[in-house]
Amino acid sequence: MGPAARPRRPGRRTELSTLLTVLGIVAFFVGLLFSIGFHEAGHFFWARKFGMRVPQFMVGFGPTVFSRRRGETEYGVKAIPLGGYIRIVGMIPPAEENESTRATRMRSFIAEVRGQALDDVLPTDGDRVFYKKPWWQRVIVMFAGPFHNLVLAVLFFTITLTAIGTTVITTQVRTVPACVVPADAESISVAEDQGTDVCAVPIVTAGADAGQVCEEGSPGCALPPASPAAEAGLRPGDTIVAVGGQALDPTAYDSWTAVQQAIRGSAGRPLDLTVERDGARRELTVTPIENVVPTEDGEGTVTAGYLGVAPLPGFARQSVSELPGYFGMVVSQSVQRLVQIPERVPQLFRAAFLGEERDRDGPIGVVGVGRISGEVFAIDQLSGVEKLSFFLSLLASVNLVLFLFNLLPIYPLDGGHVAGALYENARSVVARWRGRPDPGPFDIARLMPVAYVVAGLFIALSGLLLVADVVNPITLQ
Repeated sequence: MGPAARPRRPGRRTELSTLLTVLGIVAFFVGLLFSIGFHEAGHFFWARKFGMRVPQFMVGFGPTVFSRRRGETEYGVKAIPLGGYIRIVGMIPPAEENESTRATRMRSFIAEVRGQALDDVLPTDGDRVFYKKPWWQRVIVMFAGPFHNLVLAVLFFTITLTAIGTTVITTQVRTVPACVVPADAESISVAEDQGTDVCAVPIVTAGADAGQVCEEGSPGCALPPASPAAEAGLRPGDTIVAVGGQALDPTAYDSWTAVQQAIRGSAGRPLDLTVERDGARRELTVTPIENVVPTEDGEGTVTAGYLGVAPLPGFARQSVSELPGYFGMVVSQSVQRLVQIPERVPQLFRAAFLGEERDRDGPIGVVGVGRISGEVFAIDQLSGVEKLSFFLSLLASVNLVLFLFNLLPIYPLDGGHVAGALYENARSVVARWRGRPDPGPFDIARLMPVAYVVAGLFIALSGLLLVADVVNPITLQ
């Protein structure tokens, strides 16, 4: 017999886990820096294409870590990887001829900002300044940055779904509960406390008190009814390949959602299922019952059809035809999360400073996302392919959020510049219809107070997220 295999020392396992965690964090921030640089490259390419002078191209904020000048542009990396910028000469136009000269604090502030911007303009720049370019060129320059993030998001999602694979909820049945219990039933916690089967705990079966524990034999009190799935003959291991006559791909990202929606919409009505068991297909007819079930987002309960099956998670590649639907779903969820940020800030504050449990569906900062990336890299149960899939999906989601966020029509975001150029064109068209002279460039300097308020709110939110991600982080456990 050969020598016995040495068991892996716990210390080495911990060291490896730590190394993988650090690797995941570093990989995320490298990917983030690349995404930011690619965003700025979109602005830079089109600005140069249209003849604008760009003296700086920087990734990051704060102290400069590295820089090098090539031609008329200084390229560099700064210490804080939370953004980036390119400096285009003449972003703010000179004051309009009819602008009031009456001194006020606000006008003095705007004049100071305008003067700092115009200090960059050299006598040799001529028409190379931003504000002298046609409105459509300025729109392209400002839209190109977010568009590059969209390109990366589509690219990463495409590679992940079609070439690597992604985690999905399959239509294979994992468990078939023996009985039906409302999702908010008191008997669930009672059974857990007593270590008994929830199907053996009598409950009120109907009315406002449905799900409350009661004494068996009393009026309206009985053991929970058998689940429709168990009565129809569904077994763990069965794979649902068609529902209501509609064929399903068992590993498509949206197949289980289709099954779930069909069941929830068929309370009290027969529903035809085709299942595959041991290589053979069987036709089953089930009748979902009305029950209190969790909502799709898991944040509450709703009365809907209930069958009594739980799906098995899996990992599979998706066909190219699934991409539009998948991407549309992700965009919809991302927009919804962005819209919800203001209403989730109070809970985020309580989690950061008052010790309240962190909302797992709430906003998360780059530090928290980097931490999750490190956690995924350190999970032994995941294969290298699964870790790569998660990492690319994470970067794709970050780029999608950068695209959507930067296009908000608020100055100083890219969308604010786009909105300003579009407004300038609309104002010019209206003036032409009225036979009046072109009003000229839109004076975006007037929006500087708004820009400072928006920047202040963004810095405050970033700081709050940083504190929350450090003292009360969202983890995968």
